[in-house]
Amino acid sequence: MVQTKLKNPMVDKYLIDGCMRCKFGATPLCKVNNWRDLLELLRQIVLESGLTENIKWGVPCYTTDNKNVVIISAFKEFASLGFFKGALMTDKYKILLKQGESSQSSRIIKFTDINQIIEQKEVILSYIREAIQIEKEGKKVNFIKNPEPVPEQLEEFFLNEPEFKKAFQNLTAGKQRAYIIYFSQPKQAQTRISRIEKCKSKIFKGEGLNDKYLSKTR
Repeated sequence: MVQTKLKNPMVDKYLIDGCMRCKFGATPLCKVNNWRDLLELLRQIVLESGLTENIKWGVPCYTTDNKNVVIISAFKEFASLGFFKGALMTDKYKILLKQGESSQSSRIIKFTDINQIIEQKEVILSYIREAIQIEKEGKKVNFIKNPEPVPEQLEEFFLNEPEFKKAFQNLTAGKQRAYIIYFSQPKQAQTRISRIEKCKSKIFKGEGLNDKYLSKTR
C-alpha cells in the first residue's frame, strides 16, 4: 500500500485564496471558489498515489523524485487534473484532452461535478499510477520544434538583427515555442512588433516568457 504524503500548507492556502495570479485572488470572484470541493477531492486522490505535494505556478503540483507528474487547476468552466506527459499515456477510457490545440505533451481531465470524481476514482488513480511509471522510466515526449509558423514580424527582426536571431535560437525549444505563440496571437502587426520589442531583453538574457513569474513561485 502506498503511503499518503503529508499535505503542503501552501495548498491549503490555494484552496482558500486561489493562485493569486490575477486581481480576483482571495476574493469571491476567484475561480477556486466555484470548484473547491472538486479540487479538495482531487487532492486527496492524488495524495493517495504517494506523490509529493508542492505549489508551482501558483497551483498544486505533484512530483516524484522532484519531477512533475500531475497538476490540479481551477478554470472558469471546470476543474482539472493535468498530466505533464499525458501524450505518452494509453488513455484507456478516452478521457484525456488537450488543453489547447498546440499542446504537445500535457493532457487534462475536466471535471464539473463532484460525482464525476467519486465515480471515476479508481480510473483516476490508475491514470496517476501510469503517469508516475512513465516518469520513473524516464520516458520523453518527442517535441516538434516550433510547430507554429514563425510570424512575419519576428522573421523581419531576425533579418535585421542577426544577434537577436542567434539569441532566440539559443533558447530551448519550449521557450522558443512559447514566444512564437505569444507573438502570433495579436491580429495587428503593430501589436506583434510591440510584443517582440518588449521581450527582446529577456531573450538576450536567455530567459523564457514566464521565467520572472516562475522564479517568484519557487
